[in-house]
Amino acid sequence: MTRDEAIAILEMDREDAIQAILILAEKAENYDRLCDKPSPTTPSGMTPSYLKPAGKRKRRPCGRKHGHKGISRKRPEKITAYQTHTLKSCPDCHQPLQNPVRTYKRYIEDIPQIDPVVTEHTVHGSWCSCCRKIVQPTVTDALPNARLGLRLVVFTAWLHYLVGISINNIVKMVSVFFNFHISAGGLTQAWKSLATLLESRYNDIGQKVSASAVLHADETGWRLNGKTHWLWCFTTKTLCYYLITRNRGSPVIEKFLGRLFKGILICDFWGAYNKINALAKQRCFYHLFTELVKVDTYNRSIPWKAFRKKLSRVLKDALRLSEEKNHLSPECFLRLKKRLHYRLEQFLITPYQDKDAQRLIKRLNRHKEELFTFLEHEGVSPYNNHAEQQMRKPVLTRKISQQNRSAQGANTQAILMTLLRSAELQGANPVENLLAIAKNALTVKTPSGLAYKIAC
Repeated sequence: MTRDEAIAILEMDREDAIQAILILAEKAENYDRLCDKPSPTTPSGMTPSYLKPAGKRKRRPCGRKHGHKGISRKRPEKITAYQTHTLKSCPDCHQPLQNPVRTYKRYIEDIPQIDPVVTEHTVHGSWCSCCRKIVQPTVTDALPNARLGLRLVVFTAWLHYLVGISINNIVKMVSVFFNFHISAGGLTQAWKSLATLLESRYNDIGQKVSASAVLHADETGWRLNGKTHWLWCFTTKTLCYYLITRNRGSPVIEKFLGRLFKGILICDFWGAYNKINALAKQRCFYHLFTELVKVDTYNRSIPWKAFRKKLSRVLKDALRLSEEKNHLSPECFLRLKKRLHYRLEQFLITPYQDKDAQRLIKRLNRHKEELFTFLEHEGVSPYNNHAEQQMRKPVLTRKISQQNRSAQGANTQAILMTLLRSAELQGANPVENLLAIAKNALTVKTPSGLAYKIAC
């Protein structure tokens, strides 16, 4: 109940106020009942253990199947150090020992103790008579005017923006593992400076993604200084572009893709995607199947079950036809595809009395030309799973870090997540890749008049 509703109840007559309170109590009871039964779309990790159904099937034993050939860690190809261990006396009775009678070798892989390396850079400036100014070489081991090394900044950015470790825990890890002491504010300012340097590369990825042939899109809630914002994800097989905005509507998509997207857009049924024209669209089948399961939890009527059965058959037959496409002749595939479209048309014109069926029929009629796009084009999935997977790591980060505190922090989040996740999709080492990009950006062009002040 809001504050305005409470004031309105206080100003009512006694009978009206009692009636209003009873209505609110009924709503609260219904809400509690719904909360006790989590939605099928609720992640398993967000459902309390006491609300999860008890497992009925017997769990299979841990480990590999009986009789499977054993496997162990491979012997390292490169050996960096050698140690020899010999006893001069027995550890039990202290009797002197002769020459060894048995010898074997062990290979132990470990990480050495790491201490910070402090390097003094002496930079000489020389007078250029042609340009009439003093020129000097660029130091690529750190950001301009910074005392923190570039590798440390990139490594900690990877830990925070991709792995999802909180800033305070990163400070502790760096202090314990590397004997390097730094403040949380120092890291935050260093990441912002790194994002400013790499913003042009971030924009380049956005342009490539917006011009791709097949594009997955998704969005999820985000918080910026306590206010609701939205994290958008536009991704291909090798690139991922993140964007944090206040708006969840079509203007965001229109600004990024334009009024006409010249590729195939794979998305869910969110209304913002309806206003964007594209070469073709593919709506996510998983959202339809989830909607059917969701309605099953409260609607057990016979008309709904009949509707659900027919719709599931059409969708599953479309998936089966896509899987068997390479084993069918072009004529047979075309005939089965036309038959599938005919079945969908007949299904949509059939009248249904169930309200949930009517609601879904209205949605399917609106998007009937966007359900079987994956049968028309190669490389198009009927699911938006790829975009959902790219959202997984930001969601885990959101669960730990909660929110961004400023618009600049949100922009830093989007830039560094984009660069790091794109490197992962390309099969590259995200830390080394981002380090190389940053050094190249420092070498090619150092922003003039831009001072990076790092608070250590």
